[in-house]
Amino acid sequence: MAGKQLTIEGVNFSLDEDGYLEDRGSWSESFARIQASADGIELDEAHWEIIHFVQEYFERFEIAPPMRAMVRAIGQRLGAEKASSRYLYRLFPDGPAKQVCRYAGLPKPVSCI
Repeated sequence: MAGKQLTIEGVNFSLDEDGYLEDRGSWSESFARIQASADGIELDEAHWEIIHFVQEYFERFEIAPPMRAMVRAIGQRLGAEKASSRYLYRLFPDGPAKQVCRYAGLPKPVSCI
């Protein structure tokens, strides 16, 4: 299955067959907002905190964090109250690891189907 094109504010984005951005360098907050809106989510400060955290994680480790690693790293950096699957599922109900990576312009986490 071929990828698709998405145009936001005159900028073309190439997506893979699962809807993940093919060129991380083209990511923008507008891209994230449009992707989230398509899922019925309006990004607020809590969402952005996790999105930016996961982008930093990717920059450091060169891998999109699987769910367990994401929860553990969030706990170490952002505090225990945010380090739970329950908290992350409230923000990203269709699967935090997959959804946050898609909004953040990162590849699909390896452990996600």
